[in-house]
Amino acid sequence: MAELFSDEWMKSFMAKWNADPDLAGALGKIGFNSTIGYGFDGEANPRGVLNVNNGQATDAGPYTGQPLNWDLRASPEHWNKWLRDPPGMMGLGMAYTSRKLKFKVGDYTAMIKDPRMAGPFIKSFTVMGSA
Repeated sequence: MAELFSDEWMKSFMAKWNADPDLAGALGKIGFNSTIGYGFDGEANPRGVLNVNNGQATDAGPYTGQPLNWDLRASPEHWNKWLRDPPGMMGLGMAYTSRKLKFKVGDYTAMIKDPRMAGPFIKSFTVMGSA
């Protein structure tokens, strides 16, 4: 298995993202475009980045200083736990309020209140677990 958020892992995540209609398809319906960083809490920068255009992941790899719309951080232990057992809506809410999942960039509250985005966000954790 590739190291979490490595170039190889991010490219696998991109392929799985695009293959999932509940993720890429749902986000395509709302014209979702974002650059999403993923990394570890306490580090200056995210490790991996996923570029999404109209719901489809179009590029993935290491963070190289690009501007981010979202920057999700957690400890390696929490990421690995969520990859093994993806959280649902309540689990993500608890992770956010307890600061186990941090958004260095992006508005979790606004996103989670929009069902068109909340469902795919939750689904992204299941897809991550298969990357």
